[in-house]
Amino acid sequence: MSRSSSSTWRLMPLTAKIMDILERRQGLVLDNELETILNKEYGNFSQKELNKALMSLENMGVLHVSRITKSRRSIKKVEGNMGFMAVDED
Repeated sequence: MSRSSSSTWRLMPLTAKIMDILERRQGLVLDNELETILNKEYGNFSQKELNKALMSLENMGVLHVSRITKSRRSIKKVEGNMGFMAVDED
């Protein structure tokens, strides 16, 4: 289990909480909305922890993070036969 900065045990890993939020949001959330919800429901976390969790989930193929603007990202749950190709993979 991971521990927050206030030394309390978290009941759910950050990756599981992100997937829970995506389920409730019909599979799509903007990064600033995700951070707001996580702060309320999960507690304190660093940007590094969030990026690591998002990268881990993307590597597992369960979500896709795409850049909308220079400072904004869209996080989308990958459904069933949905897939994303890497650069030069077509």
